[in-house]
Amino acid sequence: MKPLLWIISGLMLSCVVQANTLTPDQLLERIRSEKGAEEQLMQEREQQFLQSRNQQAQLLAQAKQALAKQESRAAALKSTFTANEQELADQEKLLKQQSGELGELFTVVRQSAGDLAGQWRSSLLNVQYPERIAELERLSKGRTLPKAAQIESFWLTILEDMTATGRVERVALPVIGADGERTRQDVLRVGPFSAYTTDAFLTFSEGDNAFRALPKQPAGLSQVKQWASSSDAAVVLPIDPTRGSLIEQLQRKPSILDRLRQGGLVGWVIVALGVFGFLLAAWRLLGLMQVLRSVRVQMRNLSTPTQDNPLGRVLSVLGPNPKLTDLETLELKLDEAVMQEVPQLEKGQGLLKLLAAVAPLLGLLGTVTGMIITFQAITQSGGGDSRLMADGISQALVTTVEGLVVAIPLLFLHSILSARSKGVVQLLEQQCVGLLALHMSGSKRSE
Repeated sequence: MKPLLWIISGLMLSCVVQANTLTPDQLLERIRSEKGAEEQLMQEREQQFLQSRNQQAQLLAQAKQALAKQESRAAALKSTFTANEQELADQEKLLKQQSGELGELFTVVRQSAGDLAGQWRSSLLNVQYPERIAELERLSKGRTLPKAAQIESFWLTILEDMTATGRVERVALPVIGADGERTRQDVLRVGPFSAYTTDAFLTFSEGDNAFRALPKQPAGLSQVKQWASSSDAAVVLPIDPTRGSLIEQLQRKPSILDRLRQGGLVGWVIVALGVFGFLLAAWRLLGLMQVLRSVRVQMRNLSTPTQDNPLGRVLSVLGPNPKLTDLETLELKLDEAVMQEVPQLEKGQGLLKLLAAVAPLLGLLGTVTGMIITFQAITQSGGGDSRLMADGISQALVTTVEGLVVAIPLLFLHSILSARSKGVVQLLEQQCVGLLALHMSGSKRSE
């Protein structure tokens, strides 16, 4: 109705506007024509509405039919579900009745698998058998009863580990070198205890599931190389019974150079003085041995003294025909000649004795310095971290040991040199007294 009212209102307005131009007959004819057009339009719209209503009714009927079909299917499925649920409960009850003690057996299997997975997690056999830990964990964490194939695989895994434990073999396995590069190398594996290459001892890296070469190699690698090139039935190999812990500890053991570095500057000074002292003692010891050898050669020919040895230089003071009238003067000349040889024979002994006395004092200086460093670390950290105090304690102990290690051998060497030089001086004095006695008796020089 509203469109019709709008049209009539429009026509009335247009008539009012055009009243001055249209006649009443023309206006009536125009209204009739427009009304006919409006009625035709309304009939067309009514036909469209009726057609749309028929279509909606047909769709509604189809939807109701589909709903009824789905409700029927849901009822059938519900009855099937109820029947299946009852069947499942009956089967579970029957399974429990038939399994009997097998449930406890499966519980033991899962628990054993979990325990073995924990024990084998750090085993170096995992590199050769990388999948066994994952299989054990799946078996231990499974919520359903394991199948017969899984139990059999678990049994075979245990037998495989027992066999590998008693076997020494060479296998190509992944190895992470000291430079961090991962490569496959020939690895000699001795049961679950030790693994080596021809160049390094290996440890098991659990995170990488590979062997890792130690940065510092302990002793015993030569035996591995000997085994690799030997055809003997039995050879000696180093084995770590702790399965890697002992080798890790040996790796952390500091070498002699590490110990020297722990001594700091004072330690290097002690080492330098010690090396200098040992070289000085060796030089003087060789010199005294050469002097003693030349003196013994001169003793075989006392009649012709030479200037290349202390005894010859002392004998040359007497001359071929000594004057025996002034015996005291002759003795004084011989004593003077012997005394002139003493400084040459005792050369370096005073310095060697000084080094032997200074070395422990320097060790004490290093000890005091190390304790100062330790107390500073305690003041800064409050003593909560012992590693911060390790440097000071190491320096305090190492320098003390270095001072004693240098001083004790130097004292022995000084004593040896002193005894050797005194022995040569006594030999010179003995020969001088003997020659004086021969000249006083009027005899000739003889051997």
